[in-house]
Formats: sequence, structure tokens, C-alpha cells
Amino acid sequence: MTIFLILAPFGTFALLMLVTSADIALFTSAAICLAVIGIDIYRGRSIKMLGAGCVVVFTGLGAYVALIDPNLSHSAVKLTTDIGVLAISLVSMAIGKPFVLQYALEEVDAETAKLAGFRKATYLITWAWTGAFVLMIAGNVLMIYIPGLPLWSGLLIAFAARYSAAYFTSWYPQYRKAKYGAATATALPGTN
Repeated sequence: MTIFLILAPFGTFALLMLVTSADIALFTSAAICLAVIGIDIYRGRSIKMLGAGCVVVFTGLGAYVALIDPNLSHSAVKLTTDIGVLAISLVSMAIGKPFVLQYALEEVDAETAKLAGFRKATYLITWAWTGAFVLMIAGNVLMIYIPGLPLWSGLLIAFAARYSAAYFTSWYPQYRKAKYGAATATALPGTN
């Protein structure tokens, strides 16, 4: 359920970019991010850096498209969005709080969070997502600079990158469970 809520704004954005204007897609995705933040607050959870950062990215770019450059291409909008999400991921690691850590801490007890491999594992999963964001950027760059590519190729790259990162997020805790035992595996998101 958590991964669905995390990915809902991005799935909505990708779908709406196919059928409507960029500003509608961006503002709708920002609204969904705010709804996810509202759900977290209602459940007594923290406001996540990824969610809050995406509100800023979607809203800021939406305002730019609506007020300054309504003719910005869909590929450029997608590229800018992916660069914004990549920046959130990199900044989260640079300040020592990988964005996956916030989700993981809400899934585990205090003792598990103190385990030596816990922080390392959250960094590794965050790096997997960072790699996915880089692949999505590469797909957008290809769509911009090779305009003859079919639309489905960019969508395929984005879907494959997101799915691979989501799969890794679920797989890696199971791998750690098999290798190190149950205590370290439950220290990661996606183990429920």
C-alpha cells in the first residue's frame, strides 16, 4: 500500500501527460502529493521529503507552464520533473537522510532502526531509485533529441525504470532476510 501511495502522483502525471495539458497534469499530481501527505498526517506519520519536494516540483513547474511558457513541450516538462525528483533524491542522501529512510523508520521498531545494516540498506534502496530517475531522464532526453522515436519507447523506459526500482525495494529486504536473518530484513520498506 505504501509503494502505491508513493507512486500515485507519478502514475497520474504520466497518464495525464498523454491525454491533457501539462499544467493540468502537474497541478493534479501536486494535489495527489498533498493528499498523500494528508493521509500520512492523519495516520500520525511524518511529512516525507519526497512527497513535499514533489509538491514543490509539480507546483513550481505547473506555475511556470501556466504563467510563463504554455508551449513548453511535454518532453521538456517530463525531463524537468524527473530532474527535480533526482535532485530530491540526491539532496536527501547528501544531507544524510536518504528519502527511503523516512518510510523505513515508520515500518520498524527503534531497535531494528539501530542495526548496523539498516542505514546501509536504506541508502542502497535510495540509490536504486536514483538510478531509476537517471534512466527516466535518459529516456526523456532521447525523446527530445531523437523526435522520430515512437512515444511508447519513452514510456517503456520510464515504466521499466520505476518497476525495476519498486521490485528491488521489495526484493532486497527478502535477500537480506535470507542472508542475515529476519531481524535485518524487517528493517526495510517493502517487507510487509
